[in-house]
Amino acid sequence: MTKAIALYSGGLDSTLAILAVMKQGIEVKAVTFLNHFGCDISDKSSCSKDPFSAAAKFGFEVKLSHLSEKFITIVKSPKFGHGKNMNPCMDCRILMIREAREFMEMTGADFIVTGEVIGQRPMSQRRDALDIIDRETGLRGYVLRPLSAKLLKPTIPEMKGLVNRDLLYGFGGRTRKPQMALAAEFGLIDYPAPASGCLLTEPNYSYRLRELLSCERDPSLEDLNLLRLGRHFRLTESCKVIVGRDERENNAIEASLGTRGFFLRVEGHAGPLTVIRGDVDDRAIGTAAALCARYSDAKLLSEVTVRVWNGDQVSMRTVTPADKTLIEKHKIERKDAGRVLLKV
Repeated sequence: MTKAIALYSGGLDSTLAILAVMKQGIEVKAVTFLNHFGCDISDKSSCSKDPFSAAAKFGFEVKLSHLSEKFITIVKSPKFGHGKNMNPCMDCRILMIREAREFMEMTGADFIVTGEVIGQRPMSQRRDALDIIDRETGLRGYVLRPLSAKLLKPTIPEMKGLVNRDLLYGFGGRTRKPQMALAAEFGLIDYPAPASGCLLTEPNYSYRLRELLSCERDPSLEDLNLLRLGRHFRLTESCKVIVGRDERENNAIEASLGTRGFFLRVEGHAGPLTVIRGDVDDRAIGTAAALCARYSDAKLLSEVTVRVWNGDQVSMRTVTPADKTLIEKHKIERKDAGRVLLKV
């Protein structure tokens, strides 16, 4: 029986690509590659829909594989450069297909399937980009793109008769109408709205990441996760403060760090959980306490008591809530068309 390994994001295109191949009686095993910059599939609130509902409905197996440090390496220094923000789309695709090749060889599969559509994404889904991806992965002729196959040269599985080219498609460009019509034909009605799902395409997140990497070449997984949350303030090159924006973020920060680090909360008033990351001294605690007070319900008071704890060590700090000048001095946010400005 002909077998294929498919790259599966849970989105519309990758799902349709799998169904198009399964329609021909081909056994498909899907693999979803996780990294630190996508939606958290364990948290349904972070993704628009359950990304694997189609797998359960149509009966194909999905394997999860984390790209871990391999992906962080290409984010720092991608061979084919970043997109508009911090997205290394070409290098990302090459990495995923290389990893899929290992699954293909381990399982004895005949080829790889992806949901790429010619012209849909400007960086990685141009015709020349697809040629580069196939060359760099060493899989020229073995990557089948069912949704755009009729716009591309026949692949080896097509030429061998393993895949019927007549049953593939010729979709191109950014419109989603052909895919939506095909989804209706397959009975696929529950799929996420179009979106990259990648934080590296988001300007604000990318700015924070670029700023972090300018200060810390090898950030911890905790620091990468915290980029999604709160307001960020750079005190020195080796110290930053993160202030939660609401209860959900407060809980997420606490869940991410547990009891590790310096934490602050305003006493007697509702307010954010604040955390200090990096090298902590008395000045950093004072500034963090002022920021914590500023974003609490006590922000209009002249003096606010802030509880500070690090493990079992607890102290109180009385501060004046941070003013606009202090906030603007330290806040990490896009300025000057996104150029990173460090205030140390």
